[in-house]
Amino acid sequence: MAQHFSLAACDVVGFDLDHTLCRYNLPESARLIYNSFAQFLVKEKGYDKGLLMVTPEDWDFCCKGLALDLEDGNFIKLADNGTVLRASHGTKMLSPEALAEEFGRKEWKHFMPDTGMAFRSGKYYFYDNYFDLPGALLCARVVDSLTKQNNGQKPFDFWKDIVAGIQHNYKMSAFKENCGIYFPEIKRDPGKYLHTCPESVKKWLRQLKNAGKILMLITSSHSDYCRLLCEYILGNDFEDLFDIVITNALKPGFFSHLPSQRPFRTLEKDEEREALPSLDKPGWYSQGNAVHLYELLKKMTGKPEPKVVYFGDSMHSDIFPARHYSNWETVLILEELRGDKDRKPEESEPEEKKGKYEGSKAKPLNTSSKKWGSFFIDSVSGLENTEDSLVYTWSCKRISAYSTIAIPSIEAIAELPLDYKFTRFSSNNSKTAGYYPNPPLVLSNAGKLTAK
Repeated sequence: MAQHFSLAACDVVGFDLDHTLCRYNLPESARLIYNSFAQFLVKEKGYDKGLLMVTPEDWDFCCKGLALDLEDGNFIKLADNGTVLRASHGTKMLSPEALAEEFGRKEWKHFMPDTGMAFRSGKYYFYDNYFDLPGALLCARVVDSLTKQNNGQKPFDFWKDIVAGIQHNYKMSAFKENCGIYFPEIKRDPGKYLHTCPESVKKWLRQLKNAGKILMLITSSHSDYCRLLCEYILGNDFEDLFDIVITNALKPGFFSHLPSQRPFRTLEKDEEREALPSLDKPGWYSQGNAVHLYELLKKMTGKPEPKVVYFGDSMHSDIFPARHYSNWETVLILEELRGDKDRKPEESEPEEKKGKYEGSKAKPLNTSSKKWGSFFIDSVSGLENTEDSLVYTWSCKRISAYSTIAIPSIEAIAELPLDYKFTRFSSNNSKTAGYYPNPPLVLSNAGKLTAK
């Protein structure tokens, strides 16, 4: 494979919506998501009211890439070889001694290298994106509460209530019915939670269209919520920017399922209608599958193998399946790359100079957690008389394995010429080569990592 990647060489440019084209105000959206679940658990399922109170310090627990063991209530952070780097029971971090006793230096019991490992299972759940992360904090606090009540007895049988909370707040009809907490609040004050797209990004999208690229929006959000987001961030004429819009795409199934399992459906006033045997023309559709979509793209481009690139923020829903099942180029939106930059002003500002309400704000979810350390690397305690060694995390390994490049936001590349040559991730390049404009500070500063 070529060492460089260029948008000019692509025929089709596809985008996820949430946390990709649409950037959220993370501290505000995190609180809203947390609240939407916590209120449900307390009011509908009788959980401890203490779950409703969250301190600014509590948010430090949130870190992408953690897995929750649904049976024993442990959260774990994995090294690239499947061993456990750090772990907590609920929010309580395990000491190095307890970690060694519980997990040793062996692979985590559910670990499977490469593609064999699902992100979702009846036994564990990976926290992979910013919609998920507030749920990690809530589940950890639920485990704390149940541990206290049950004197540490397991199993922990709360996951069914979390799923019920998802159904209550985010079911397909929730936006229309104004039910739950999440959608009514976003509708009431979108500016509190959403960042509008900068002019540079809108101009860039038009530039791609003018260059003859087919533009697609593929989101698992439902059509009514998608419309609200797009009108707010891009303007009322947003549909003119995209040749194809696919909502309720139910990723990653969109990429992995057979056409017979997940046909495209037409939409009428945001209601799903007939299932389509194939996709014959551009337009706005619901559900669907990548196989029928690619057949349409062949027709639209007149090419037997049109080259597609897809931008997304979730390794589970976007990047891994688009690369693994469809062999598309993939651009990972990784706000942790912004976290390096976002953290500095905050750290340099004395506490007494902060505004009255700033102290109660959650830490931005894209900055490093003190409890969990870096999303990208961690240290493994050495044996006696040996130094600690730095290792890549499993999350970091997957970035270089399945992303073409990783960027902090679309804005970061919007003013580059379309034929700009990005250095791609590849086994021939260094582990940091595919990050644009710069690799994470922790990787740059680490020098040569000792892979374990």
